[in-house]
Amino acid sequence: MNSGTAGSGAAFAARPVWKLRPPPDPGAVRALERDLRLPPALCRLLAVRGRASPEAARSFLRPLLTSLHDPALLRGAAAAARRIARAIDGDEMVVVHGDYDVDGISGSVLFTHWIRALGGKAEPIVPDRFRHGYDLSRHGVERAAARGASVLVTVDCGIGAAEPVRLAADRGMDVVVTDHHAPGPALPDALAIVNPNHPACSYPNKDLCGAGVAFKVGQLVARNLGRPADEAWDYLDLVAVATIADLMRLQGENRILVRYGLRVLSRTGRCGLAALKTIAGLTPGEPVEADAVAFRIGPRINAAGRVGDAGEALRLLLTESPGEAGGLAEVLERNNRERRELERRTAEEALAAIRGTYDPVRDRAVVIAGEGWHPGVIGIVASRVVERIHRPTVVIALDGEKGRASARSIPPFDLHGAVSACAEHLERFGGHHQAAGMDIRPDRIAAFREAFQAVARERLGSAEPRPVLHVDSEIGLDEVDLELSRYTRYAGPFGRGNREPVFVARRVRFDRPPRVLKGAHLKFRMIRNGTGLGAIGFRLAERVPLETIAGRPVDVAFTLLENTFRGVTTVEARVVDIRPSE
Repeated sequence: MNSGTAGSGAAFAARPVWKLRPPPDPGAVRALERDLRLPPALCRLLAVRGRASPEAARSFLRPLLTSLHDPALLRGAAAAARRIARAIDGDEMVVVHGDYDVDGISGSVLFTHWIRALGGKAEPIVPDRFRHGYDLSRHGVERAAARGASVLVTVDCGIGAAEPVRLAADRGMDVVVTDHHAPGPALPDALAIVNPNHPACSYPNKDLCGAGVAFKVGQLVARNLGRPADEAWDYLDLVAVATIADLMRLQGENRILVRYGLRVLSRTGRCGLAALKTIAGLTPGEPVEADAVAFRIGPRINAAGRVGDAGEALRLLLTESPGEAGGLAEVLERNNRERRELERRTAEEALAAIRGTYDPVRDRAVVIAGEGWHPGVIGIVASRVVERIHRPTVVIALDGEKGRASARSIPPFDLHGAVSACAEHLERFGGHHQAAGMDIRPDRIAAFREAFQAVARERLGSAEPRPVLHVDSEIGLDEVDLELSRYTRYAGPFGRGNREPVFVARRVRFDRPPRVLKGAHLKFRMIRNGTGLGAIGFRLAERVPLETIAGRPVDVAFTLLENTFRGVTTVEARVVDIRPSE
């Protein structure tokens, strides 16, 4: 390994490059303060993020459902909706085939509930990750036929299932493919294909998740049947969960769907989601933030498909029995605990496997393979490796003559495009810009690794990739208070494409040396001009040596964190990075 990466806890960890946005126009900030009566720090944030006029800022802070795009703009959606509406009117069976992850399960539940609410017959199915693999397969078609399907609708899958779609048609089913993954060169011969990323689709939002596409088709089905448009909003809790969990960009239409979906989720009447919220430690009736979905609700749904039976997650979200929901939520909780332990062990082994071979100067990508690794956790493990080394990473679970792989990327690198360029070494693959899955024979791994590295070198260039910390604006410690924190929430929900605001406090000092908590976290209080602010940096001790910041002025980049203790809520800094002041 290159000498610059040696070490124990901090091995491989890459310090981010700070990128501070240019200061905003003072006149624009004053206009926002005057017209919107918002804290100056928030007005600066709005201005540097491109909402410099009061009108633009107002529409961003209070987006409306009426701003959503017309679902009829989705290529194929009108034909799909007409066929599903006819099935509802004719009492035909519609089988909804989803993927086994949060997006596919949520979208399948959404479609099933909606068709039933409209008076139709619908049954959902999801594949077993280990027996059937990803996507619609021959087994899925046989399951649909056994349920008497006249119409087979895919959710979050199907765009690469040309042969199974043909088989379903031969069995007398009309197939509607709803998906969002990048299409390959051969499209299935379905009755309708609804995918915003179809090369001939001009829909404005290319970042809809699978459940989002299902929601749009559902809107058109309801419209065909003369139902009020407002009924659709009851399904936004499922759309929000899927959009966040699938790491879609929270911009434009997606941000609106998630914002209102989180409101529905906070008061959801779905027994399964209510049980999941309880077991995840969320207070019933309290607002649900995007990070609670990302780190508490989503992983528990995903755990069923990763280490258990995805059908149990499907049943949980479908059930109308609080008792059954509680029992199934406990099953998913056990799955999640098992998933975390498998992930921890596999991540340790994966990092150990590259410790002696990875060279940050030479390598632009990493391909790691391990015998006996659980295929249900390798996607998460790939994400953990990317966090540590900031390189596109492919993790392969070997099982005899089979290899199943998951890949994760860094923002500038199109993973699906890179994997497509190496397709000759793969049995099959699918995915999108930042995540992909594939099957590969063990004897092809070496050739794939070489080809993938070559593509990464070509597309990432000669400069060593470094993570970038985007800092929005400078802030004084005296500006940080509950009012700012509460108003800043209106700029959310936060996630990919709409990052949580990062502020920087310049030339602050510690009132006493930072404490290291649990060997990983830094806890301290920073002071400047007589004002202090408490701060915590999670896992920051792993990559910020205390000797580099002790006894000197530092710049602290942080987000806002509300902390309630004994009924009193205060604001502190959640530190992202620290560096010595220049």
